[in-house]
Amino acid sequence: MLDGELPDVLPLGDPRLRMKSLPVTDVLDPSFAAENQRLHSVLRSFRARFAFGRAIAAPQIGILKRFIALHLDGHSNTLINPDITNRSEETFTMWDDCMSFPYLLVKVRRHRSIQIRYINLQGELCEWNVFDRATSELLQHEIDHLDGVLAIDRAIDREGIISREAFAAASSDFKSQVDYAIGMSTQTSF
Repeated sequence: MLDGELPDVLPLGDPRLRMKSLPVTDVLDPSFAAENQRLHSVLRSFRARFAFGRAIAAPQIGILKRFIALHLDGHSNTLINPDITNRSEETFTMWDDCMSFPYLLVKVRRHRSIQIRYINLQGELCEWNVFDRATSELLQHEIDHLDGVLAIDRAIDREGIISREAFAAASSDFKSQVDYAIGMSTQTSF
């Protein structure tokens, strides 16, 4: 285990990260409520320890169900059975990271904006037009997890997977290789 890695988050290589998640069938089921609480707890722990972390998908802690815990703009939320219903033609490149392999960064291409459909905790069907690049890329990343797809699968090329240490040593060079960069930490260990 890397220094600081959270034991609840499955690491790269765990076969459960490659499995397609099943839909949540009953948002009022007490076992789902407990799983949702656990997922949010792991996200809170990560945020408390590292001062960042915006979302985590249930498969990342071994729950093979289609839901995501979010913490955006000071608010927590759960997206149940989210699906991308529309993607912009405009794309951008960025260095992506993941709690399941925090020692790597992956150069990926993401859609500038997306539209998603999901169920909220009250069981209501919701739609969300996501125009903000940071949120759009985040949701694409997390929904990929629900389908057993990892950021490393989306690497643009062979040179598109680097260590966080290499990025920290030459961050200006690496940032110049992409169109967009979120507030990326250059920590070398998690």
